[in-house]
Amino acid sequence: MKLSRRTFLGTSAAVAGTLAAPAVLADGHGKPRVVVVGGGAGGATAARYIAKDSKGEIDVTLIEPTRTYYTCFFSNLYLGGFKEVSDIGHTYGALAASGVNVVHDWAVGVDRDAKTVALAGGASVRYDKLILSPGIDFVEGAVEGWDISAQNAMPHAYKAGSQSELLKAQLEAMPEGGTFAMVAPPNPFRCPPGPYERISMVAHFLKNNNPTAKIIVADPKPKFSKMALFQEGWANHYEGMVDWIGEDFGGGNVSVDPAAMTVTIDGEETKVDVCNVIPAMKAGRIAELAGVTDGNWAPVNAADMSSKADPDIHVLGDAAAQGDMPKSGFAANSQAKVCANAVRGALTGSKVFPAKFSNTCWSLIAANDGVKVGATYEATEEKIAKVDGFISEVGESSDVRKATYEESEGWYTGITTDMLG
Repeated sequence: MKLSRRTFLGTSAAVAGTLAAPAVLADGHGKPRVVVVGGGAGGATAARYIAKDSKGEIDVTLIEPTRTYYTCFFSNLYLGGFKEVSDIGHTYGALAASGVNVVHDWAVGVDRDAKTVALAGGASVRYDKLILSPGIDFVEGAVEGWDISAQNAMPHAYKAGSQSELLKAQLEAMPEGGTFAMVAPPNPFRCPPGPYERISMVAHFLKNNNPTAKIIVADPKPKFSKMALFQEGWANHYEGMVDWIGEDFGGGNVSVDPAAMTVTIDGEETKVDVCNVIPAMKAGRIAELAGVTDGNWAPVNAADMSSKADPDIHVLGDAAAQGDMPKSGFAANSQAKVCANAVRGALTGSKVFPAKFSNTCWSLIAANDGVKVGATYEATEEKIAKVDGFISEVGESSDVRKATYEESEGWYTGITTDMLG
């Protein structure tokens, strides 16, 4: 099915359109209060849907430190020259106008007994239901020689915005015939095809601006999402430019020296000009501070995305340990609608519909050469479980690949509108 902006929004609105009028079940203090931490694909969507569907019967506060949200999805296209950074930046004005109280501050603590969220600015916000959608943080020591203090020398660019601009500037400044290196992350991580789309976009940029440059990828995994499709694309468009070193050839035995700009892979040191280090990931810090993580991620109940540690806290998107769904913007948006419906039902007595989830991840390999992978899911007692799926085929026609890319453009417009209004 071709996915256009109209189709995406129509699907999203289907559940909301059948919801019953709310009958408020406040906890002795007037309107129920929902606090959402994190204004990305999960948090912004949940805040918007709860405010919209409750028709003013629930107070919704969104806590997000940045005033402009840059989508991680499509940020690789900025590196490739297909987008400007302004194309992936979005403000919260429309969300505020729709009735969400948007607070630009850092959430620095959660008191689960008092049901309050502490802010860096000194304020404290009360909640009846708390939704955490903080995205990812990095595991300290995951890549020998690299920590967050080295992110300007060797950027991760896995939180879009200034890091994306820095990596693009370094790419543009590479000497003729230079070397670009990427240290890829272990599973699980945000956007499984993301590093490999990035390699494609970097290769596209270099082919057009620095055609004798080389790309090295050190990867701790034996395989990756859409592997056959990416490798086909690299051979077709960027022959001889990309050297992917997987687990079997020591791709996981890596250290870096940001001062010397060297990467050592399985004992072999290489001087590089740009090094994109994408470390191992974990749930955003506030999830750990709230005490809802187990290891690196926050386990949730699939039916409503509630934390397994606290029924009044819900965790969405990249931070959640939820089962078969990948960590992606589409997945977070899908989970947010299930969560919003459940939270509204718990606070107002409105009907709660059975949880259903879907996801598609598009990747651009070269101009008009788009590929995709996706699936539908259902909630089980154990996890969000995959029902069925699809993936682009190797050897598809140029017309199919062009249509797939155009489909992704329609989705981007649809999801950003669905999140932020």
